[in-house]
Amino acid sequence: MSTPDDALGPVDPIDRAEGSARPGGPADGPPVCPRHPDRVSYVRCQRCGRPTCPECQRPAAVGIHCVDCVRQAARTAPQRRTVFGAPVRDGAPVVTYTILGLTVASFLLQLALGRRYSDQLIFAPVVGDTEPYRFVTSALLHSTGGSFGLTHILFNMYALWILGPSLERAFGRLRFLALYLLSVVGGHVMVLLVASPLDLSWRQGVVGASGGIFGLFGAVLIAQRRIGGDLRGIAVILGLNLVITFLVPGISWQGHVGGLATGLALGAVYAYAPKERRIVLHAAGTAAVIVGLVALAVLKYSSF
Repeated sequence: MSTPDDALGPVDPIDRAEGSARPGGPADGPPVCPRHPDRVSYVRCQRCGRPTCPECQRPAAVGIHCVDCVRQAARTAPQRRTVFGAPVRDGAPVVTYTILGLTVASFLLQLALGRRYSDQLIFAPVVGDTEPYRFVTSALLHSTGGSFGLTHILFNMYALWILGPSLERAFGRLRFLALYLLSVVGGHVMVLLVASPLDLSWRQGVVGASGGIFGLFGAVLIAQRRIGGDLRGIAVILGLNLVITFLVPGISWQGHVGGLATGLALGAVYAYAPKERRIVLHAAGTAAVIVGLVALAVLKYSSF
């Protein structure tokens, strides 16, 4: 006939400290917590049977577990994943909030420092070949006056606030970050491809996170289709924004379309990769988009 210890498996007798006031103490002493030998505890872990003080107790479905058993269970339990292969996380969408915070902070610096600040980050085709970091940093800038005023950053940050958390949880932090940044780059690459050194478009600066935002719209559209969700709402919003892009003067339609195309491509990779080869295909697809964008930019610059 098995004992409770047999059912639980071998337990190090030094860790149990069940019958002593302290490890190695008299066998007839009160039970103490192995982690805190100065604390007497008559509550025992339902999993390993050791005494556990209030600080080390963790509520379980049945009784109390000690903190060591809870950690061991967390290490051995299979990790839950989303339908797209990302680890299920219960915390805040830190990547979304970080992008939002950096963009707002950058906008405040624009207001405080003016062109001394924005001229270091803005993208224009004329400087993209010698300072390629501007393909990304221009997304930290937004219009500070003119017909847009605050509308530009408010719309982009509101869209990021709405779309970002769900996509970050669905795709995972790294893939979401890649999606956003590459959509920003894709938008500026489209600006470059359409511009010509023979006219003002080659020296015209563009600002804003709209390429990244349109990339998120594209990825949401693909993700919704993949899970069989209702596409009508997101399709209508995306369509309206595209109409505004082409009708309202002063908006870089190239940046919006380039970001959207990049988001659609990456969204398809992340959403439709077969489960058994998902990690490899996600990495390969992301690398292929990077190589494609770099190649397009290099070909454009080398043609002049």
